[in-house]
Amino acid sequence: MHKPNITMACVVHCKGKFLFVEEMEYGKRTLNQPAGHLEKDETVLAGAARELLEETGIRAEMQKLVKIYQWHAPQSQTDYIRFLFAVELEEQLEIHPQDADITRGLWLTLDEFNEYIQQEGQGARSPLVIQSVLDYLKGEFYSTELLCLYR
Repeated sequence: MHKPNITMACVVHCKGKFLFVEEMEYGKRTLNQPAGHLEKDETVLAGAARELLEETGIRAEMQKLVKIYQWHAPQSQTDYIRFLFAVELEEQLEIHPQDADITRGLWLTLDEFNEYIQQEGQGARSPLVIQSVLDYLKGEFYSTELLCLYR
């Protein structure tokens, strides 16, 4: 039986800018949404909130479900199911990563993101990073109530 990795990510938006986290991967500085893996006995909503807190220091509930992706990462040969959530903030908060893998957080416009990833030695963590922003900008959201937990 094949078991893909389950991850959660958050598009955090405030006044035309998106929050990205910078981390090193395969020798490059890469940008990603605050994101990470589902832990044992954790719901995807709780996991997304935990990852947001660990990678940025921001405490927030997931407001909307944007999309669910299935993706195969060619470099690692790993399959992922990625739950993408939206968080809209009233003000851009200062970033305080608690995760040692995160070098910093950046509030960027879409143009600034594209400029960053074009620089030598820099890039997006995966194609899902830009796709997530584009899907958020479409404005097609789902209630987080779609994700029910039964025990």
